[in-house]
Amino acid sequence: MKITLSIDAMGGDHGVKVTVPAVIEALKKFKDLHIILVGDETLIREQLTLANFTSENLSIQHAEQVVDMDDLPSFALRNKKQSSMRIALNLVKDDQAQACVSAGNTGALMATAKFVLKTLPGIYRPAICTSMPTINGHVHMLDLGANVGADGESLAQFAIMGSVLARAIDNNPNPSVGLLNIGEEEMKGHDRIKLAQQILRQTSINYAGYVEGDDIFKGTVDVVACDGFDGNIALKASEGVAKMISFYLKQAFNRNWLTKIVGLLSLPVLKSFKQKVDPRRYNGASFLGLRKIVIKSHGGADSFSFFHAIAEARLEVMNNVPERIQAEVSKLLEQQALSQPTQVVSE
Repeated sequence: MKITLSIDAMGGDHGVKVTVPAVIEALKKFKDLHIILVGDETLIREQLTLANFTSENLSIQHAEQVVDMDDLPSFALRNKKQSSMRIALNLVKDDQAQACVSAGNTGALMATAKFVLKTLPGIYRPAICTSMPTINGHVHMLDLGANVGADGESLAQFAIMGSVLARAIDNNPNPSVGLLNIGEEEMKGHDRIKLAQQILRQTSINYAGYVEGDDIFKGTVDVVACDGFDGNIALKASEGVAKMISFYLKQAFNRNWLTKIVGLLSLPVLKSFKQKVDPRRYNGASFLGLRKIVIKSHGGADSFSFFHAIAEARLEVMNNVPERIQAEVSKLLEQQALSQPTQVVSE
């Protein structure tokens, strides 16, 4: 199976200095890949020349514009129609590529992707989903910032889409799904969370109930669904904690000559720990709910990190993620679980 990906070469904080080396590594590792690099052709070819790399599985599509990281989504949508981001998405729309990967402006990418590719029938809102390390592996979490103030029906759809992704990507036949809440008790949480729970209890997914913030990293469930406001705070808080732990470990080991020796002796353990929790290995957030596959890389990603976003796009194409989401949501709509939800009475 030949897989073609369109890559926004200009997106992110570092542009072609990161995206091109990552693409080269992906083409070396995955023989089934064909990649279309979209961006300033001169800059792209400069990087390819520096790497002394050519491949029949690589092509370049020139783009005159770039979506800046501080561009408003509405501005990018109206005024950056010849940008590398927009052209990369158009290639997916026109079936010249099966997925798009970009490290560009998140808001602009979501707005443009939703406009160009549209949402799947029956999907209220697309959601940003990524995997995060846990005690026993990883958890898929969504939404991470695309939707603030999502209603109960949307929260239920996030849970369903996350379940489909976990089944497809992890080869997990029955992933457990939880709703992020301030407690596990039935009476806690907003009405929209209670409504989402009522809907999910009527579905065939493995709904495990409410989970709290610490359950994310304990690996209590395989999928955590939440509002984009809550999810983004949880994600950024976890990144801050990881940086704090790294800071204090370095400070402790550099305290004196004895702690430096201990640090050297502990180096194999520390390397193993870093490898398991390295956020670069979890780079590549999925825009679930769109008709086609769009993967968002972290804006500050290095080439190692961006490579993992490319690998995520390839994996989702191989597993037909949008089609599987559509089938699951269609089944639920037929059961009228989402179209006619039971209303929650506030206490």
